[in-house]
Amino acid sequence: MAASSAKKVLMLHGYAQNAAIFSKRMGALRKSCGKDIEFVFIDAPHVLSPVDLAEAFRSSSETSSLDDLGAQEATADSDPALMPRGWWKVNAARTQTVGLEDAILQLRDILHKDHYHGIFGFSQGAAMAALISALLEKPAVFPPFLVDGKPPHPPLTFCVAAAGFRPTSPLCDSIFLPSFSTPTLHVLGRTDVIMVEERSKTLTDISVNKRIEWHDGGHFVPSKANWRNFLKAYLKDPLGDVPSPAPSPASQPASGTATPATPA
Repeated sequence: MAASSAKKVLMLHGYAQNAAIFSKRMGALRKSCGKDIEFVFIDAPHVLSPVDLAEAFRSSSETSSLDDLGAQEATADSDPALMPRGWWKVNAARTQTVGLEDAILQLRDILHKDHYHGIFGFSQGAAMAALISALLEKPAVFPPFLVDGKPPHPPLTFCVAAAGFRPTSPLCDSIFLPSFSTPTLHVLGRTDVIMVEERSKTLTDISVNKRIEWHDGGHFVPSKANWRNFLKAYLKDPLGDVPSPAPSPASQPASGTATPATPA
């Protein structure tokens, strides 16, 4: 039997989301890509408690909520499949990435078992996607990432970081700085109050081989038809000459949605 020609993309959800929620939010894009792209959604290792969520909200803004983070379905006391998760936990000053090493090792094991063309992350997942992309460029800076002394996976062909940022910690600095060169598409929202431009620049400024695309909405992955078509074309040919998504018609709302029914 011939091998599948689909490109395999590792999908990393945002803070307080989980793989099931992110998969649902990306449903329109998944449908658009069909069999061309195989999306592999992964749960972050850390289940978040109400205390963790409250700490994160205080560290972002006084008005933050699960809705703001694009995770209003997440709940800590009902369906386990909807429990909010994170790639790491944060303190109020955002100077500690507690549990980040566990997430790196989880992704090391996933990458070691299969081949992925690229990685796609949203919010904290975008930071994690960029971090893994950078780490695959110089895996020796974090020796536990190695498998039998070798990288678990070749460097990725591309990274998509939607509403991404550079986390602050000594480990992250050793991986990211002075820069990383994996071709990276940065998708940013002009009205994003969670990932404001100043914060997103902490990642784009160290991304050497970058492409930045802005949408008119907030903290979500845009999925109007023009963005679905753009992302599909980019995922199929990330190094090609893919035109920017056309502006939305004036008769349509400025902000997009990640699924037909709910904001992402």
